Amino acid sequence: MFESVFQSFSESADPSHGKARAAALRKELESRGLTGFIIPRADEHQNEYVPANAERLAWLTGFTGSAGLAIVLADRAAIFVDGRYTLQVCDQVDPKVFTPIDSGALSPAEWLEKNLRADSVLGYDPWLTTPASVARYEKAAHKVGASIQAVNDNPVDAIWTDRPPSARAPVRLHPKKFAGVDAKKKLADIAGNLAGANALVISNAHNVAWAFNIRGADVPHTPLPLAFAVIHANARPRLYVDGRKLADDVRASLSLVAEVEEPAKLLDDLAALGADRARVLFDAGSASAKLVDALRDAGGDAVLDADPITLMKARKNAAEIRGARAAHLRDGAAVTSFLAWFSEASPTGRVTEIDAVMALETFRRQTKKLVEVSFPTISGAGPNGAIVHYRVTERTNRKIGKGLFLLDSGAQYEDGTTDITRTIAVGKPNAQMRDRFTRVLKGHIAIARAVFPKGSTGAQLDAFARRALWEAGLDYDHGTGHGVGAFLSVHEGPQNISKRPSCALELGMILSNEPGYYKTGAFGVRIENLVLVEKRDIKGGERETYGFETLTLVPIDLNCIEPKLLAREEMLWLDAYHARVRREISPLVSPATRRWLAQATKSLARG
Repeated sequence: MFESVFQSFSESADPSHGKARAAALRKELESRGLTGFIIPRADEHQNEYVPANAERLAWLTGFTGSAGLAIVLADRAAIFVDGRYTLQVCDQVDPKVFTPIDSGALSPAEWLEKNLRADSVLGYDPWLTTPASVARYEKAAHKVGASIQAVNDNPVDAIWTDRPPSARAPVRLHPKKFAGVDAKKKLADIAGNLAGANALVISNAHNVAWAFNIRGADVPHTPLPLAFAVIHANARPRLYVDGRKLADDVRASLSLVAEVEEPAKLLDDLAALGADRARVLFDAGSASAKLVDALRDAGGDAVLDADPITLMKARKNAAEIRGARAAHLRDGAAVTSFLAWFSEASPTGRVTEIDAVMALETFRRQTKKLVEVSFPTISGAGPNGAIVHYRVTERTNRKIGKGLFLLDSGAQYEDGTTDITRTIAVGKPNAQMRDRFTRVLKGHIAIARAVFPKGSTGAQLDAFARRALWEAGLDYDHGTGHGVGAFLSVHEGPQNISKRPSCALELGMILSNEPGYYKTGAFGVRIENLVLVEKRDIKGGERETYGFETLTLVPIDLNCIEPKLLAREEMLWLDAYHARVRREISPLVSPATRRWLAQATKSLARG
């Protein structure tokens, strides 16, 4: 299994196909009267992980990151990625065919203004493009006398002769013991939260899964059934899902709370709502232009705003919190067992990045509870650790030698989703490595220890994580933390900890705490735990105050720390964390791992 997985990674990341495929696309565009086309890394739901038949960007360019976009014109092409992927894209894409561009420095719309010609006709797939994106492209095109045009069928699909079939994994019911609230109550709560709209179109498949208490396997790493739904203020909900995914008992259960329809009926139903002049709420982040246009073209009032389910889903209930704790305890034992194994295996110099991925997944599978990994494991030795979202392939696979090894991984269990990063020393790290690791650790501890008044946002906390790096003239280009779902997406909104504006942090939200540092061509450092927003009672306090419970229970490598850089209260926090890890994980691991754990969690403050 592992061998075939890594072979497919290598093939999909092969840049040698780019020239021929770009030429074939240009020929197809010319036959349709188009002078260019936009290829986002997206499906009809704007998912982070998409089904195999929606991996158009990877097939065309070789780039396999989870976010990106290409624009192919008659005489040039570009691929846009964010700061996580600026190194990866250069490794995976032929720069003679697709010019890599950091979207933070130059947006696709800005590039179009510079590269479109008058009378150009730029095509886009309205199923894969949000109305906001359409508006940006249209504005850029009009500035130079060009136009944009929606296509009825994607031209990439016309040249992708071996395109996989659409996903059709069985839908399964998510038990109330894990969901905490039954679907009937959730749907009623949503219907009462429509802010004056007649209906809500749920285009975000994660929100559909949460609202109806269903799970599936249509996309990698996230237990999603691809489906749409419409929640009416004064009528039964409608769920649009391929009936071939529904066993009789699942269909019967869903039919108790909603009308179950085929996805093809959604556009007709939106047109009917439009004809009734209905006011319909669409999620601005995930609703496609195709859906919004179906309503508007029929005379309806489309309101583009945040789907209220997104925030409801982010506030984990008591059952989801219990599940998260149980999942992290189980996962902590598996990762700790891996680290004990790695401490013995890595000094031989024979362990590769792929070996580490395989071993870690084996330990997780031994729990007998693993459904799937929650994202492709980032296993980066030495300079590969400096690639923020590095994805090892057979072509890039390195032996893990002396220095730093960065391992970012996670798991999907039915009771919870995990995400953890550890940076591990192989041999003795040098002074610079210890300095950078310790500064990252100081930021991690600052977030873990933070207390903040109700109403505070992640943007207000983000600088806590960066201070020690900033003091040395250093920083990192990714966010400090993202939201995490309950047996759903490992990257969940709206909550985050980053420089970007975000929502207030609320009780029950789960986020990552993952500051980092990356020295290109040398090494990377990241330390990540998941945390839960909880109440903090402060004696004499005048405001309702929150803090974080750390959920992840795995040792942090003491060999990487420069103790002189840690304040005493930081040492005490680390000692207390390690004492908790030792206490809770020791009963769940083998005697040999228990002995290793005792050494890995020894007190730093006591020396």
